[in-house]
Amino acid sequence: QVQLVESGGGLVQAGGSLRLSCAASGRTLSSYAMGWFRQAPGKEREFAAAISRSGSSTYYAEFVKGRFTISRDFAKNTVYLQMNSLKPEDTAVYYCAAGNGPWKFDEYDYWGQGTQVTVSS
Repeated sequence: QVQLVESGGGLVQAGGSLRLSCAASGRTLSSYAMGWFRQAPGKEREFAAAISRSGSSTYYAEFVKGRFTISRDFAKNTVYLQMNSLKPEDTAVYYCAAGNGPWKFDEYDYWGQGTQVTVSS
């Protein structure tokens, strides 16, 4: 079993930055690909970014390419999502996930509780 806890969300103005963290307990994250998904009010959960087990490969949705960067720290058993140039349409609850990945919701077995990101215009 893996327990995932996200942090780092908050309120930021358009053009600003946030860094989300996903800390794991129960098992090392090196066994899993890691992903970040997001869900805006009234919308389905969508893929944002993912990173392979080794950290050598990263994957991004088109709408975050060039703005978001996913990374992992094996020593800290933590995955990060650096979000720059934020837009109001990035407003959503962001979820961390662990599993086989990288692209699809059902490729992940473990999920965090989510952290709210709100971008004001």
